[in-house]
Amino acid sequence: MSFLLGIDLGSSSVKVALVESASGRCVASASAPGSEAPIKALQPGWAEQSPDDWWQYLKQAVAKIKTDCGHNLLADVEAIGISYQMHGLVCLDKDLRVLRDAIIWCDSRGVPYGEHAPIPGNFTAAKLAWVKEHEPAIFGRIKYIMLPGDWIALRLGAAPATTACGLSEMMLWDFDARSLSSAMMSYFGFPCDIVPPLVPTFGEQGRVGREAAAELGLREGVAVSYRAGDQPNNALSLGVLNPGEVAATAGTSGVVYGVVDGEKQVENSGRINRFLHVNHHLGLMHCVNGCGILSAWLRRNVSPDLTYDEMNREAATVAPGSEGVTVIPFGNGAERVLANRNVGASIHGLDFNNHRRAHLLRAAQEGVAFSLMYGMELMDRPSLIRAGRANMFLSPLFRHTLASVSGSPIELYDTDGAVGAARGAGLGAGIYRDAAEAFAGLHCLQRIEPERDSRLDEAYRRWKEVLGM
Repeated sequence: MSFLLGIDLGSSSVKVALVESASGRCVASASAPGSEAPIKALQPGWAEQSPDDWWQYLKQAVAKIKTDCGHNLLADVEAIGISYQMHGLVCLDKDLRVLRDAIIWCDSRGVPYGEHAPIPGNFTAAKLAWVKEHEPAIFGRIKYIMLPGDWIALRLGAAPATTACGLSEMMLWDFDARSLSSAMMSYFGFPCDIVPPLVPTFGEQGRVGREAAAELGLREGVAVSYRAGDQPNNALSLGVLNPGEVAATAGTSGVVYGVVDGEKQVENSGRINRFLHVNHHLGLMHCVNGCGILSAWLRRNVSPDLTYDEMNREAATVAPGSEGVTVIPFGNGAERVLANRNVGASIHGLDFNNHRRAHLLRAAQEGVAFSLMYGMELMDRPSLIRAGRANMFLSPLFRHTLASVSGSPIELYDTDGAVGAARGAGLGAGIYRDAAEAFAGLHCLQRIEPERDSRLDEAYRRWKEVLGM
């Protein structure tokens, strides 16, 4: 019996999944740390994490897998896949040592540089421009820049590398020339050799080295055969590979990710992100930075006595539309869909005599659903949304609100980024012939049909009016 190991490096935790190669069944999964991983915010709008912490979390999660399985199934791992938080910046010196904490996806310090380019201000290129101006001593010592997943592959034992899909996440990919964007590198004054060599998204990208094998309990020489950013990987996890298909997530951030034909002209390109998808179709992404993090904030500060499930049930005691309460959830940095503005989170229409906690809890879930819908209006509205049954999609209220306001059915699947990365590793290692074989075990658990509700339509109209965009 052989297995595939999937690693999902998020900003909240590192999750790993052990998948049986033959059946595609997840036999074990674990995450670390036990509580939400800290994010360093030395100034408002900043967000940093230590890559060394990511490695420690990975070791802890793998150790849990070993404990839970009772015997070392990791010795039979054939290939490893990596999913990672997108748009981060890891800077390495000539000895491949980390020069500073990673500037992660929700950091907004690069917004002014992105506005002049113009590119998204919280993407990697703009963050590197900030380092170039404000930390010239560090910039001068940079040998390579990397995305978080590139660094994990390096730490496992692979040579320094990134992917074409990764360059598109950095905003350093020329879609027409299909190569590193010399125009963007020149514009920012970045030397081209600061970008490491390219490896394919699927295929051998390196092998686990002796040191990493000893730390993780893996065999030395196991192939790293897949890596992708978390949203393209989530789409892969849900079998979203072809034009017209759409995937959604609602974790720390909320995302709608659609696949379109590579020749499609993208309108609203200043507010909707485009990337190379894992199979080199064009991926369009709308991201809401403040999504599940809003629920976490409410639980800490408003409902510390409730579990998330209890919060969902309490929210459902209020009628659709939250009786006039409106929540704007953009409280986690600058938002691309708002043209890189950081408008913050806010509550509107609160009546101290008539509204209670439940109104705020419901309005928050509606606000996130409305935010996702707002971005979908800038894309081709999907005929079907696929999502994993996790995070905010565990809430019947949230699922119903999103389906009803968008008019799109939602299909839920029992999968996640770590499982998707493991199956991606199987594809990259040639264990599976094609995507159909890799995802043969993926089955729809539940389908939510839209039910148009004038109260939700009015609440969405009011939400947009409050937003003022």
